[in-house]
Amino acid sequence: MNTVLVVDDESEIRDIIHVYLRNEGYQVIEAADGEEALKAIQTSSIQLVILDIMMPKMDGIKTCLKIREISNTPIIMLSAKEEDIDKITGLTTGADDYMIKPFNPLELLARVKAQLRRQSLLGKEEFSSLMIIKDLLIDESKHLVRLKGRDISLTPLEFSILVLLASRPGQVFSSQQIYENVWKEPYGYSDNTVMVHIRNLREKIEEFPRDPQYIKTVWGVGYKID
Repeated sequence: MNTVLVVDDESEIRDIIHVYLRNEGYQVIEAADGEEALKAIQTSSIQLVILDIMMPKMDGIKTCLKIREISNTPIIMLSAKEEDIDKITGLTTGADDYMIKPFNPLELLARVKAQLRRQSLLGKEEFSSLMIIKDLLIDESKHLVRLKGRDISLTPLEFSILVLLASRPGQVFSSQQIYENVWKEPYGYSDNTVMVHIRNLREKIEEFPRDPQYIKTVWGVGYKID
């Protein structure tokens, strides 16, 4: 089931959109401002965002830009002013479509279906390659790691270790499992290669490597990310 995030500070508008989407079988998450929207994007699997421009705390333009830092999810923007259209359609914003208020809910629904159909035709690889752990963003398809908006440079082996751990948050991987998954060769029991790479990785992504917040050691067992 596709999940749509509806972001608008007017509860009446959210309610109307919610009803139409729900009647078509979509799951709906609501947010009243940009900050709530970003939290929803980071904690839920969302296939499309309907995003109003005029909102408190963080407007739709800034929210759209923030979403684009962490997600390729299609975004349909709503505006009560025609003069905002140039902003919405600008390349720096990243919106996929827009509508002017007041709008016909049936037309909005048609545009939602069109965007989801387009996403489906493009394939899910680019969406499933994105992993977010707290403030850490990992885009496997682009070989990109970003921490609090700052790009982190990793070696291919460091990146592969990070992707392996992040792909199963909370799961503990032994040194042997990490070595055989990343190096693709049999593990030597006296080999401390994994430990060295974990240490180097922590130096790059942890604020305090001796007290890691991302890559945790489970003594006598292995490593995990959570």
